[in-house]
Amino acid sequence: MWTATAISNLGDGVTMVAGPLLLATVSDDPALIAGGAFAAQLPWLLFSLISGAFVDRLDRRRLVVVVNLLRGGVLGGLAVVIASGHVSVPLIYLASFLLGVGETLADTAYGALLPATVAPADLERANARLGATFTIANQFVAKPFGAWLYGVAAAVPFGLDAVSFVVAAVLIAGIAGPPGEAPETSDKSRHKAVPLRMEIAEGLRWLWRHRLLRVLAVAMGVANIAFCAAFAVFILYARERLGLTDVGYGFLLTTFAVGGLAGAGFAARLARRFGTATVLRAGLIVEVGTHLTLALTTNPVLAGGVIVIFGVHTMVWGVLVSAIRQRTVPDQLRGRVGSVFGLLETGGAALGWLLGAVLTQLWAVTTPFWIAAFAMVAVTAAAWRPLAEATPASVRSEPTPRTS
Repeated sequence: MWTATAISNLGDGVTMVAGPLLLATVSDDPALIAGGAFAAQLPWLLFSLISGAFVDRLDRRRLVVVVNLLRGGVLGGLAVVIASGHVSVPLIYLASFLLGVGETLADTAYGALLPATVAPADLERANARLGATFTIANQFVAKPFGAWLYGVAAAVPFGLDAVSFVVAAVLIAGIAGPPGEAPETSDKSRHKAVPLRMEIAEGLRWLWRHRLLRVLAVAMGVANIAFCAAFAVFILYARERLGLTDVGYGFLLTTFAVGGLAGAGFAARLARRFGTATVLRAGLIVEVGTHLTLALTTNPVLAGGVIVIFGVHTMVWGVLVSAIRQRTVPDQLRGRVGSVFGLLETGGAALGWLLGAVLTQLWAVTTPFWIAAFAMVAVTAAAWRPLAEATPASVRSEPTPRTS
């Protein structure tokens, strides 16, 4: 499973670089180029809750295998069209949308598969290793590699990503034993009798009644809005506020990945040393401090240092929250509850990007950072007491959650 995610992350990173380059080759309209990212995100807004219900209905391992093979087919077909010289913007949008639909299913299923594959006590370490692999493969290696491959031939990066999906599917199919098979496979009649909307509602109700997970989900959603609003025009901030060149901006972006990689190494140890609740609370303070510092400073070195710390926090927070959710949510609900987290994360990001662009046009380039700081102060105050429940005793796997 770890190897499969590493290979697919490398392929995804290559495509993330090659996709905008391909759109820029086909069209010089900035709106059309930006639309490619929206086409890939749109399925999360439309289908994430539905995908979560299907993840709980179906055998998760087989679902990942089938979805990866289909995504490989989409990318393989796109590579052939590119090589033939008949690629167009609508076709690229369609491929991006279909890949996004597959991502809602596969990513949700992966999150539900992990607790069936790894012992509960090892979930932090497992999530941290997956996070580190994503950072290395997707952020460090894939970006320059993808740009180089696109220079060799426009179709090559997409063909490579297609192969990566097929290899990942083969690896997941070869996992020994029965991990990931939904427990309700012995009760398929229940799913046939219950409408999909009722199953989705069941997952939403379960999450809303569990105070700790509800607070974590809402906090992550608001934090994503704040973060993406602040960083929507980060290139303008780097140029106008920090006085950086485009090369300097590129180096500044790498500080996120540096921090994320470090956070993957620290996450489990920090939780053991200080306790999960303390680390999560400290992360909220880091969020506030990051936005305040970036709103005030004009020093690129200070900004880079703060972003490294922020990168550490985001990785640690993600690892710990994933482990809490995987331990706490009953297996038959993991897909649906995980899909709500995915919806809030992606929906918050989409809203944040739009909000940041609007705020910067109305006021100064630092305005989104100030608003993000105040928003995170409110989140920190609201979440502080509920986060005390993030202890080993309160996050154990139980069929009946603690409610409030």
